[in-house]
Amino acid sequence: MKYFAMHPEQIVQSLQTDMEKGLDEKEAKRRLKQFGYNELQEREKPSHVLLFFSQFKDFMVIVLLIATLISGLLGEWIDGIAIIAIVFINGILGFFQEYKAEKSLDALKSYTAPVVSVLRNSNWMKIPAKEIVPGDIMKFSAGDRIGADVRLIEANSLEIEESALTGESLPSSKDVNPVYDSNAGLGDLSNMAFMGSLVTRGSGKGIVVGTGMKTAVGKIADLLQTTPMVMTPLQRRLEQLGKILITAALLLTFVVVFAGIIQGRDMYTMFLSGVSLAVAAIPEGLPAIVTIALSLGVQRMIKKNAIVKKLPAVETLGCATVICSDKTGTMTQNKMTVTKLYTNEKMFTVTGEGYNPIGSFFFNNRKIDPINDEHIKKMLQIGMLCNHAQIVRKKGKFILDGDPTEGALIVAAMKAGLSKERLLKDYRVIQEFPFDSRRKMMTMIIENDRKERWAITKGAPDVLMKLSTTVLLNGRRERMTSRTEKKLKLEVEKMAEEALRTIAIAYKRINGYGPFDQSAVEKDLIFLGFYGMIDPPRKEVKEAIEKCKRAGIKTVMITGDHMTTARAIGTQLGIYGKQSQTIDGGQLEKMTVEELEEVVERVSIFARVSPEHKLKIVQALQNKGHIVAMTGDGVNDAPAIKAADIGISMGITGTEVAKEASALVLLDDNFKTIKDAIEEGRNIYENIRKFIRYLLASNVGEILVMLFAILLALPLPLVPVQILWVNLVTDGLPAIALGLDKPEENVMLRKPRHPKEGVFARGLGWKIISRGFLIGLVTLLAFIFVYKQYPNNLPYAQTVAFATLVLAQLIHVFDCRSEQSIFSRNPFENLYLVGAVLSSIILMLVVIYIPTFQPIFHTVPILLKDWLLILGMACIPTFLLAGSFYIRKT
Repeated sequence: MKYFAMHPEQIVQSLQTDMEKGLDEKEAKRRLKQFGYNELQEREKPSHVLLFFSQFKDFMVIVLLIATLISGLLGEWIDGIAIIAIVFINGILGFFQEYKAEKSLDALKSYTAPVVSVLRNSNWMKIPAKEIVPGDIMKFSAGDRIGADVRLIEANSLEIEESALTGESLPSSKDVNPVYDSNAGLGDLSNMAFMGSLVTRGSGKGIVVGTGMKTAVGKIADLLQTTPMVMTPLQRRLEQLGKILITAALLLTFVVVFAGIIQGRDMYTMFLSGVSLAVAAIPEGLPAIVTIALSLGVQRMIKKNAIVKKLPAVETLGCATVICSDKTGTMTQNKMTVTKLYTNEKMFTVTGEGYNPIGSFFFNNRKIDPINDEHIKKMLQIGMLCNHAQIVRKKGKFILDGDPTEGALIVAAMKAGLSKERLLKDYRVIQEFPFDSRRKMMTMIIENDRKERWAITKGAPDVLMKLSTTVLLNGRRERMTSRTEKKLKLEVEKMAEEALRTIAIAYKRINGYGPFDQSAVEKDLIFLGFYGMIDPPRKEVKEAIEKCKRAGIKTVMITGDHMTTARAIGTQLGIYGKQSQTIDGGQLEKMTVEELEEVVERVSIFARVSPEHKLKIVQALQNKGHIVAMTGDGVNDAPAIKAADIGISMGITGTEVAKEASALVLLDDNFKTIKDAIEEGRNIYENIRKFIRYLLASNVGEILVMLFAILLALPLPLVPVQILWVNLVTDGLPAIALGLDKPEENVMLRKPRHPKEGVFARGLGWKIISRGFLIGLVTLLAFIFVYKQYPNNLPYAQTVAFATLVLAQLIHVFDCRSEQSIFSRNPFENLYLVGAVLSSIILMLVVIYIPTFQPIFHTVPILLKDWLLILGMACIPTFLLAGSFYIRKT
């Protein structure tokens, strides 16, 4: 239907809804069942069967299967079946890892689903956008994303950005008038708001007329499909590493096979050994393990109230050198509390915490009844009336619905026993001039039962002083002199020095019936006084800032507050010190990015800044080589959030525009969560390095033991099926368990790593080669020692080599947990790793001692005395290098 050509009343009748009450829950559920969820149809995902078979398309796996086929044709059925079984088990593990990662990412998408405000049963409530149904009454304001196609019934200075639909770069102005042109394009439908578009200005209300694939955006759903996961710089480096490893492995394998054939060994055996070595050398499970490590890290971040929307942010978090953070709500509690009240040249103290309306008023340390003081009573009444906030009680707690500053005024009045409901029975609002950042004030015109009208105003003290010609003193109007204004400003400064935010109250009697002119109303006011309120710092933030400082990360406060207030809070939190500099919005406005670069590294506080200034701050820091994390919550914050290396939005107060631009969403709007996310990001990267170190050192050991044996003209220490078994048993579970390792104690004591740091940086390459060399060497020595004792029992010597290799790698995995040595961490900190190692040992013993498996894996039972040799040899690589570490340290 062409709802754009209809009047609202016709649409209400057509969709059987109610503009005052909305739909009731029963009807909403019925329509949800009828129309389905308000979602775009996603591209079909590959089936689980295809996902499973995709595990076998790897080049090396295909080579292995061909080799298995050849062995079968040559009559080696036991080897062939064993190899196929191992490949099959590897496929199952790979499938499980990808399936798990897919589920983790699906869960992550549900966390980031937008919510919308709809009218149900006469109450406004927030619901997930997917639960919207045709006929819902929906409201929205600047920063919100439109959740469905809506016919507007109310538009207040409403502008919506619709470039994804119309191609127009500028936002479209909206109204409620019918559009009668039946051929009008989407860009001409000024009374419609479309699913997926963004509100950039004003507010509005409308009737939902289309959901899901029945929306305008549903027709171009392919453009709005979920963005595929971006390959992180780390994953790209690992992909390049994989290509290098494949080349190196094939060359080494060729050397091993060629050397064996020259020495007159069986060509088939050497071919199968070579293929097995190549498969063992290439950590084909590395991409899957990296993915699951990232997804598990993302899940841990969710538990810490941080939602990672873009996986590259996980890696970038570990590189952050500067955190630019909003003050309000992020570093502070965002629970503004009135602690002082100044009127009639007297300073009063107000007690109480948060939004709990329990507290007392004091003058000179003496408790007073504020209702008996006409000045205080008038202040509290105006503060409560010139206000949109509400304090509601839910589950025994007092919750703010509205702006924190307005909430503080409501709570102060409630502490005096005033009620907004009772006041609104005596006065009604007939006109309003909303607050805006240019005027820095808000005015309402109220009327009582006798038709008497007043303009009541709240705003910045300096603004209201200039607009006031008189001040109320001892119940009488006195002229606002320069002396009076100077005295008032001095009191404001005193409050600011105590980190108190000030908001002034003024009023005047007006005549006429309106509508009234704003400029005429907001002049010649009577100045009444001002409140002093504080948003107290979060207790946990000071410690988080200190930990960031020790980690080489500088914290910069960005606030719209006065400089004195910002400095006071900054000093309390440990951000502002003797060597710190501050810049305000006025200075910032005059500076170019290049000029700001000269001083930006010394600045700890940016005060009285607008959201537009944040982009300049980000650019200046980045030009100085910093990796910048920037927080924000508003529409105007989006450019800075997007430009930052790590854009962070607020989950509670953040607009949908800010959340979309960000890579990280804070569910609790808390600075400590940023610190926790950086710590987790560093740990994820370190865990990935751990299992790269473990896998590659193990694989180097496997190759070298075979290469050394061939070069020394010895029998092969391992048969192909044993190499594959070692690769399966020792690579998979322990490597995944390393990805679950907790952070080391010093993870937040290190400087941020350089974003271009290579995978093998900080000596990792040497550790891989040295450990791999020693693992291969001790395995070969154990083989030689036993083979010389039992020259006619090659399977026994090979079984000893097999056990030595497995145990050497399983001991080495605990060494990989630390950059220092195996003794620097308690092995029982990671019970997952202990369990993985024990299960690997049990599987090793199964193939050695259970007769069913012995012919398959060419093993024989090992004597007790030889286990002492095996254990001793297996310990040498890890303990030898641990000893050398402590020698160097001392």
